[in-house]
Amino acid sequence: MRNKGTSVFGNSLIWFGAGVSIAEILTGTYLAPLGFGKGLAAILTGHLIGCTLLFLAGLIGGRMRKSAMETVKMSFGQKGCLLFAILNVLQLAGWTAIMVYDGALAADSIAGIGAWIWCLVIGALILAWILIGIRNLKIINIIAMGALFVLTIILSVVIFGDFGKAGTVSSEVISFGAAVELSVAMPLSWLPLISDYTRDAEKPVKATAASALTYGIVSCWMYMIGMCAAIYTGETDIAQIMVKAGLGIAGLLIIIFSTVTTTFLDAYSAGVSSAVISPAVREKWAAVAAAAVGTAAAVIYPMDNITDFLYLIGSVFAPMIAVLIADYFILKKDHCKESLNWRNLGIWLAGFIIYRLLMRCDFVLGNTLPDMAITVGICLIVNYLAGRSKSK
Repeated sequence: MRNKGTSVFGNSLIWFGAGVSIAEILTGTYLAPLGFGKGLAAILTGHLIGCTLLFLAGLIGGRMRKSAMETVKMSFGQKGCLLFAILNVLQLAGWTAIMVYDGALAADSIAGIGAWIWCLVIGALILAWILIGIRNLKIINIIAMGALFVLTIILSVVIFGDFGKAGTVSSEVISFGAAVELSVAMPLSWLPLISDYTRDAEKPVKATAASALTYGIVSCWMYMIGMCAAIYTGETDIAQIMVKAGLGIAGLLIIIFSTVTTTFLDAYSAGVSSAVISPAVREKWAAVAAAAVGTAAAVIYPMDNITDFLYLIGSVFAPMIAVLIADYFILKKDHCKESLNWRNLGIWLAGFIIYRLLMRCDFVLGNTLPDMAITVGICLIVNYLAGRSKSK
């Protein structure tokens, strides 16, 4: 008998926690040179694109009852998905390290006991979250998310309440298209793992829609906090923003809880993807290993600028999900029983190259949307030509 799945509310809580993130606030500060009006337009445009893709990716896993990397087999075959599973584990371990590093630096700026100590504290809390297990986190999530909600409301009131006193930004050092792409980048980074959570949902369509909508709203909120705080305070250091906003202990709690609830998803999904690479791997213990490795990396290596990392994720996973969307929603094809689908792997490679080339252009809607549109188009054309050749 199948266990009762996660509820729509439970999935919403998970993605609320994903959206309340230091990385989201930090990325929002990069948009400050655009000013409030253009910056807000870039945030909303980017999240509309990114969260639509997030919904489509999660819907596939929810309907098929498969993890994110298991759905990739539908386009690339049994061995083809291993490439993306390995890349996904690496990027999730990287995210774990980045999140722990940023959280520790911010926490240490408020309570200076040593950044490496905060790395260990945050890492230990993430391990506790993993060991408790996603199905047993409902009550803890409600408490943690309720606390985060109240604290971020306080932060918002303080910042937006004084925002009218802010000066204007005199010169732009970021284009509108680049700002849109940075806004797409965060929801895009969740594409390779949303199905790890929607696969267990009682109501897959509603849970996926609620997840994408909740994440989109909260992520936009975080971006706006970062952008407006940077315009108001002139700071891009999130800890200093909170200090200037008059938040001491409250700011510290925001940093710790938001880092834990977001990074838990990265580590957990690293475990799920590891199990796809080798059935002998147990998801929970692989997640524990990912959290431990990420924490150790945060202690050892500096990780101060994540923009190149975000663009790398986009160039790898945007064309991957484009091929999957084309196969599932348009072509209605399933290559799970194949060992390796070279055709789709070639299309993905073309999409990867196109994304990197598009990075040299300043397209008003960023790089992700045109790259995915082109990749889907290539996929349809190649399949049409292959069908005609086969019929002859």
